[in-house]
Amino acid sequence: MSNYLNYSYEQLKKFCNDCFMKFGFTEEESNIITDVLLLSDLYGIESHGMQRLARYHKGIEKGLIKVNAKPEVVFETPVSAVIEGHDGMGQLISHKAMNIAIEKAKKSGMAVVTVRNSNHFGIAGYYAKMACDAGLIGLAFTNSEAIMVPTFGRLAMLGSNPIALAMPAEPYDFFFDASTTVVTRGKLEIYNKLGKPLPEGWALNAQGKGSTDAKDVLANIVAKNGGGIMPLGGATEQSGSHKGYGYGMFCEIFTSILSMGMTSNHTHTNGKGGTCHGFIAIDPNIFGDAAAIKEHLSTFLKELRESPKSEGADRIYTHGEKEIFAKADRLKNGINVNINTVAEMFDMCKYVGLDPVQYLGDVKFDKTADSSYK
Repeated sequence: MSNYLNYSYEQLKKFCNDCFMKFGFTEEESNIITDVLLLSDLYGIESHGMQRLARYHKGIEKGLIKVNAKPEVVFETPVSAVIEGHDGMGQLISHKAMNIAIEKAKKSGMAVVTVRNSNHFGIAGYYAKMACDAGLIGLAFTNSEAIMVPTFGRLAMLGSNPIALAMPAEPYDFFFDASTTVVTRGKLEIYNKLGKPLPEGWALNAQGKGSTDAKDVLANIVAKNGGGIMPLGGATEQSGSHKGYGYGMFCEIFTSILSMGMTSNHTHTNGKGGTCHGFIAIDPNIFGDAAAIKEHLSTFLKELRESPKSEGADRIYTHGEKEIFAKADRLKNGINVNINTVAEMFDMCKYVGLDPVQYLGDVKFDKTADSSYK
């Protein structure tokens, strides 16, 4: 993989922790941020791991992300809460929010916590997994800078607006995390770094026509010139575009609307992030015997895996399996990081006053990283 360098999990963990502490986060806060980022890379979700560091570097540098901000509960009931993020780091605000949801769910059976005025929080699945690891059903959502063009539109109005759900099962927990756009912005950034054309059916240009030019689409998203990424289902109702658009609205309701925060089309304007999140935790015991429910799900997942395969297919996966296999592989064999992302990591080290060679080796770059967060 000539466009990639390989690093061990421990190398990247030390790099991230040291960098975030240099930015001014405490050791505990740095550990949380790092854990979210590296779980993404371990799970094989390249778009939201090390590749996201430039976004945080530039966000902190420009004052979009406030290092010393403390999330504040501004409305609360036994089964709900609204958190004002005060423009802090999304991972820290979200970690606190899901912990509140988990605590309330264990007392009351279920809880919904919404967040306003936050920033990018990594993969939604991390927070759903937090609840799952506590024996609960977890859901997580976030809006983002507008990248989704609504069905029949040509201007991005919604974010990638992912929906994640995790629930205990054997031998693998059910784990689903997906954007409501065809792909995430991060996937376009990877294609841009590799200099590859986008597949047909992913994105639209400023005129609302299909585009394979990642750099142009990303520039239009930043400038809000029109165009963006298509909803799940593509650009027409015949292919199901309205479904992805509707799922995006589902996410928006549980994030910006319930929190009275910024909708996707108003985030990332006038020097403010304004990202909103939503978290749900549900105790299976409110439906009966949690152990029996877990066994029931496990049986169905097993039946899915063992159901007849299509011609040429080796196996059927259930959601969460591939992530478990990917994690084991990367812990053993290391994590591949795009060379342009490594260049961004060098820049980050220099900004915070660390020696990048100490963490990443003496890397020679053929070109400057083409980052969307300059």
